[in-house]
Amino acid sequence: MYAIVEIAGQQFKVSKDQKVFVHRLAEDEGSKVIFDKVFLLDANGTITVGAPAIEGASVEAKVLQHLKGDKVIVFKKKRRKGYKKKNGHRQSFTQIVIEEILASGSKKASPKKEEAKKEAPAKAQEIVEKTVAEVKAPKAKAAPKKEAAAKEPKAKAAKKEDLKKEEKLDDDKAV
Repeated sequence: MYAIVEIAGQQFKVSKDQKVFVHRLAEDEGSKVIFDKVFLLDANGTITVGAPAIEGASVEAKVLQHLKGDKVIVFKKKRRKGYKKKNGHRQSFTQIVIEEILASGSKKASPKKEEAKKEAPAKAQEIVEKTVAEVKAPKAKAAPKKEAAAKEPKAKAAKKEDLKKEEKLDDDKAV
């Protein structure tokens, strides 16, 4: 069984009892850490992929030690200019050991959370019903506006005829 999990901003493929070096974590040595962002689980050939993460899945690990990595030399030089800069860097790491991969969630889940999860689909269904009702209601109100819009062209046509009559009268008077 293995999992792909995000730890300190990076993704790692981990399995039980594996030791991993990750970027420095804030937890003390000997403490347990739970990582909830599990992107993929492989349990004896059955693969579960999250979108983006698998809900309820987690990885438990224990912090073994905090240490620094090998020194990396950063050397900058511009030829014929007399410019040289030498700098060094040692990255801080934390060594952890994966103790358990939980596919169905942590064992410490409280029953209150489970009840809330059961109520959530019912609330979502109520919201969907309300939005469907709201979408249907304005369509019924829009019909009278169309009737009023249909009357408007007739009124405009009548106004045009009146204007034409006035123009003819004006023309007759001018002659």
